[in-house]
Amino acid sequence: MPLIYKLDPRTKLLFILFLTTLVFFINKLFIAVCLMLSFIIIRFAAKVPFHTIKHIKSLSLFAVFIIIMQTVFGPGENYIINPLFPCSFPVFGGMGSLKWDGFLLGLVITCRLSSLLILFPVFTQTTSPHSLAAGLHALGINYRTAFVITYSFNLIPHFREEALIIMDAQKLRNMRSFDKGFIFAKLKALSSLVLPLVLGAMRKAQNSSVAMDSRAFGLYKTRTILDKPEMKHYDYFSIFLCVVFCACFLFWNYSKGF
Repeated sequence: MPLIYKLDPRTKLLFILFLTTLVFFINKLFIAVCLMLSFIIIRFAAKVPFHTIKHIKSLSLFAVFIIIMQTVFGPGENYIINPLFPCSFPVFGGMGSLKWDGFLLGLVITCRLSSLLILFPVFTQTTSPHSLAAGLHALGINYRTAFVITYSFNLIPHFREEALIIMDAQKLRNMRSFDKGFIFAKLKALSSLVLPLVLGAMRKAQNSSVAMDSRAFGLYKTRTILDKPEMKHYDYFSIFLCVVFCACFLFWNYSKGF
């Protein structure tokens, strides 16, 4: 079993904090790509499959949209095309430009988003909700707040499954907008997906509230934890490696010699 499964949940929470902060501090394309490749190696080492990343096509279109928007409207003084429309062009003549700096910034933003998509499942799929709640409580967070946070994470796969069930039901009624329709048809069909999904979420929240009240959840200030988290020597060593990893990338990113 990979080491990450044995780590204390507090260690994993610190990993998330450090690495997420690192992702948003990186502003050079080559280093952003190296960081993304490092996260891919971490994911392979944790044996978390990549097929859990859903909707690759939609994410790719979103990445292309970000790059185009940054290239056209982003900052920069180095131009690919300037102006975008020739002066002889009616109305828009001499307007617009394609910026090389904006293009690079769009690639950096895309690498950041890809890094986060690669990184988060490494921790969410190797940590049970109960362990995560215990870790948050061990960090000094009220157990009711910790429950709300972990319960929110539990709702994500539930919403995904409910959405797939609703889409399958719509397909049985010969509604093919989600598969073969154009983007406007898909947007129009969202109402048939969102409404039952929201109603189902409200029904589930009501049932959970009744179950929690019947068990007097929140009555006592403290709560007994069955598997109390305990930091081991490899937890401290892993935190040290994470700090060194972040420091090296930050030094590399802000080094004037690079």
